[in-house]
Amino acid sequence: MIELRSVGKTYADGTVAVADFSLIAPSHRTVALVGSSGSGKTTLLRMVNRMIEPTSGTVLIDEKDVRTLDRVALRRSIGYVPQAGGLLPHRTVLDNVATVPILNGTRKSTARRAALGLLERVGLDPSLGKRYPAQLSGGQQQRVAVARALATEPNILLMDEPFGAVDPIVRRELQDELIRLQADLGKTIVLVTHDVDEAFRLADEVVVLRSGGLTAQTGSPEEILADPADDFVREFVGADRADRRLRTKQVGGQSLVVDGRGKLLGVLS
Repeated sequence: MIELRSVGKTYADGTVAVADFSLIAPSHRTVALVGSSGSGKTTLLRMVNRMIEPTSGTVLIDEKDVRTLDRVALRRSIGYVPQAGGLLPHRTVLDNVATVPILNGTRKSTARRAALGLLERVGLDPSLGKRYPAQLSGGQQQRVAVARALATEPNILLMDEPFGAVDPIVRRELQDELIRLQADLGKTIVLVTHDVDEAFRLADEVVVLRSGGLTAQTGSPEEILADPADDFVREFVGADRADRRLRTKQVGGQSLVVDGRGKLLGVLS
């Protein structure tokens, strides 16, 4: 379990990135922080692995204050997927995935064998392990980044706009892969995204943020769509968008699902 208890972050120039934020992310669940630029979502994410130190409040993992933990050991125990992958360009794919286990003392040969299995787990051909990141597509690079984050078998995954740098089709495929992995592995995931549809698709709980890390609403996707807290949330999540207003239409004895513009979405079984 991850808990952020009244955390805040004010920089030396007086900029308030996060005013006062609290959250409990339950174990084995996916929580998405969603908001526009300046909402503090990435700052909050990086407080968990101490890439950013809060100026107030407390971050706890399994009831332990992260400030009492060795910073390097903490980061190596948590899977982290940054935007655009963050792979090391001068190392092969296999060595990118094996990096942290080797740093933690695992024999290189053992770490590389495990890395081959992780490539398969994230839907990649193990033969790609011999290539360098620049020889992969954007979607393949992101899959490698997820494999690297899983390499130490962490309980926690932090994902910062992990699919924001790929095209919509690949993004959908990567979302599907994460859903499959989470069903299989049951990690505690904190996901940062500016895409509310991605947040609703991937997360068990969504936190909608205002500027400065202020919480506008927290709840399941269903709860937020059904009952937006205010006009800000209603507009941000697009509760009144035509593609969210669904109805059925009878054609040839079949019940079809269409959106508010009449666009066909599927067949109701």
